[in-house]
Amino acid sequence: MSSKRATLADVARLAGLSPTSASMILNGRPNTRLSQDAHDRVFAAAEALGYRPNVAARGLRTDKTLTIAFISDVVATTRFASGLIRGALAAAEQANHVMLVLETGGDPARESEAVEAVLDRQVDGIIFASMRAREFFVPDLPASTGVVMLNATNTKHAAAVLPDEHGGGRRAVELLAERGHTQIALLGQNDDVERDLFRSATVARRVAGIREGMAAHGLSFLEEVSIWLWEPDEGYHATTELLARRPDIGALLCMNDRLAFGAYQAILESGRSIPDDISIVSFDNDELAAYLRPGLTTVALPHEAMGRRAVEILLSSEPHGETLIEMPAVIRSSIA
Repeated sequence: MSSKRATLADVARLAGLSPTSASMILNGRPNTRLSQDAHDRVFAAAEALGYRPNVAARGLRTDKTLTIAFISDVVATTRFASGLIRGALAAAEQANHVMLVLETGGDPARESEAVEAVLDRQVDGIIFASMRAREFFVPDLPASTGVVMLNATNTKHAAAVLPDEHGGGRRAVELLAERGHTQIALLGQNDDVERDLFRSATVARRVAGIREGMAAHGLSFLEEVSIWLWEPDEGYHATTELLARRPDIGALLCMNDRLAFGAYQAILESGRSIPDDISIVSFDNDELAAYLRPGLTTVALPHEAMGRRAVEILLSSEPHGETLIEMPAVIRSSIA
């Protein structure tokens, strides 16, 4: 049978002080006029007794529960954006906060239920996260509830943490251009065909960065292949057809790693090699990219850094707008 939980009164009694004095010391209240010896006795007593503060009681006094909520669509149940949760959990732990994680599947009704559930638990703030950057539904909230959008946007809540897709697009082009590549094809995006189709709130920025990078190097794509579903099978078939009509292609810029996976298979089946005959660069840094042979060079989605920053902003008292996190290049062996 477990022993009785130590109370503030127990700590004060062992330290030889009043509960009020012990409370001021444990809560870090400034200008208490209590001696260093008193501070040392209280902390020693708390450690000896294994004292843990009553968060619920402190919440009633301070209006802070040291608890935040993480509400997402499918971030927790897919591997693609799990770094968002890892980063947020690490930052919450570092700030001595507990994080409640709720998944809604993107259903607005379930999102409303999730919000009610965390508000009932008096969380100090809510992070709304999306696997793909998009406009995220947010029910009406009390004005006192802090909100940060993570890999998502909302017109009512300005604080948002997003990947710097524009900079990432430019970097992908630079990876090819700095190696002297000029015979480049773009796999997965065509502005005229896909302008009005849903993809992501930030893909347009990625494309703008790609086009700006190409223009900066005086380059233009030999061909642009529009693909709606960015999956390996689609990348395989598109690349097979592309190589049949454009054997002069020297490099492929793929809009995500999954398209690149399919392109690998098509290139190898055509009798060409990577990177000696065709170089490839893509986006996301899917965990499988490192296991391809040769390893796939890609511009990573900085999910863990984004998750950390979202928690830091939520716990900050300063107002924030849109925060962009740099997309780092992960250099492997797919560019000659």
